[in-house]
Amino acid sequence: MDELIIRGQSFPWGVRSYLMGILNVTPDSFSDGGEFDSLDSAIAQGAKIVKRGGDIIDVGGQSTRPGAAQISLEEELNRVLPIIQALRKQLDTPISIDTTRAEVAKAAVKAGADIVNDISGATFDEAMLSVVAELGVPIILMHIRGNPETMQKLTDYQDLVGEIYQFFERRIAAAVEAGIARSQIIIDPGIGFAKNYEQNLELLRRLGEFRSLNAPILIGVSRKSFLGHILNKANPKERIWGTAAACSAAIAAGADIIRVHDLSEMYDVCRVADAIWRN
Repeated sequence: MDELIIRGQSFPWGVRSYLMGILNVTPDSFSDGGEFDSLDSAIAQGAKIVKRGGDIIDVGGQSTRPGAAQISLEEELNRVLPIIQALRKQLDTPISIDTTRAEVAKAAVKAGADIVNDISGATFDEAMLSVVAELGVPIILMHIRGNPETMQKLTDYQDLVGEIYQFFERRIAAAVEAGIARSQIIIDPGIGFAKNYEQNLELLRRLGEFRSLNAPILIGVSRKSFLGHILNKANPKERIWGTAAACSAAIAAGADIIRVHDLSEMYDVCRVADAIWRN
């Protein structure tokens, strides 16, 4: 896989794990809704992500928790653009925009974002791939079925890994056909998105099977409900060490980017996991 250069920073794949820090500027995200939805709190959190070892700041204005309803385009733009603009004035760290809307992606990149992170694999908005190609930025294609309101009713797979693999083959081909460079495509199997407890564990066990797609792999397990099921912890913020174990397993299986809430702890996890499995 080719390395990515984003805002002058090099991301050579396979050398180490990269940390994507979550910055939800929403009132209703599953574990930190309402904590960073003001400009001052979001800027402070962005700076904290960088200070604690984050390589990318992932800004999202639309909650994607199970059951979350879609907000208006205007509301999403109003949530994310001022924060991206303010972060860009203060930080050189790459910023990703977590959105499924091409119009938001375009405005966010204009405001200073560097990567588009689309939980729909660019299936919700047919303009997304052509817009990203025009912008010339990397795209993260995640696997999902349905949407956040319906996805947990759509977990009936005949061949979990095979079906997700085929989804990626189709979406990568569509992205390349739209004009996105192959080296600009990152994949995310979508832990917790239209997958039940057992399927999330199976995906982590078999993550290495996606390596043959020859694309960097992003994994988002942070504080998710399958960890709460294992640990019997209803409060997402009490799942830090469960997150650590899952992140370590993902790195052992070949994940390149780990999307997390708890930067300090996961920074240490990544460094130790890298020392064991990458060197």
